[in-house]
This record gives sequence, C-alpha cells and structure tokens, in this order.
Amino acid sequence: MSKKEDFKRMNKAYLENLASAIDIHKLSKGVLYKIIKSGEAEAISPHVNSVVTVYYKGYLINNKVFDDNTGQPYPDAFRLNTLIAGWQIALPQMRVGDKWQIYIPSEMGYGTQSVSGIPKNSILIFEIELVSVS
Repeated sequence: MSKKEDFKRMNKAYLENLASAIDIHKLSKGVLYKIIKSGEAEAISPHVNSVVTVYYKGYLINNKVFDDNTGQPYPDAFRLNTLIAGWQIALPQMRVGDKWQIYIPSEMGYGTQSVSGIPKNSILIFEIELVSVS
C-alpha cells in the first residue's frame, strides 16, 4: 500500500470516527460540525451570495495550521460563493455570533489538488466565528 493510499484512508477513518461523537452534528455532503459558541437565536444567517465577515483558523487532522486570521485586529470578508464547497454548506447554517468547528471532507475542500501546504485528499478543519453578514 502506498503512502498516498494510507493518507487517504487515514483521513476517511478520521471522519468516520468523528461522526459518531456525541457533540458532532452532520450537514450535507459529509460536512460535520461542533458548536463552540452560539449567537443570538434571532441573528441572521448568510446565503450563498452573501459577504461573510469571519475570524477563522484552518488546520489538518495532524493539527498543522495552514491559515489563521484570529490574531488580526479585524476579521476577513469573503463572498461566500467564491469559497470552497464545505464553507458554502456550513456557513448558511450558522448565525452571526456563532463559532463552530467545521470538518470538511476532502471532496468538499480541495479534493485531489495540493494547495499551499495542504496535501491532496486532506480533511480540512476550521474554527469559524461568523462576525457579520451583508
């Protein structure tokens, strides 16, 4: 068995084990999440064409951080429909003020592409705090 096959199998097993945890919730296409903090019940949620303002930290299952804006004095803003599919699935379920840990299967992330420090077939884990929606 090759290292690449082992890596892919290890990532798949990670999600399968995680899916049975008591505090893990399931979304479509295999995206999982855990609630870290909840916003107000009446707070708004984004839609796919919204601009979302977020603090986030992205890392791999080995805890290697590949992106982090949490040390900045201000959050980053993105048009949701330009982001990876996993974000487009998870963020419309969030409300302003929510902070979630989101587990994105490789097919809803970068799939078979290697992208700046992220090996292909990697599960992406993000801690995302939704600050605002416009």
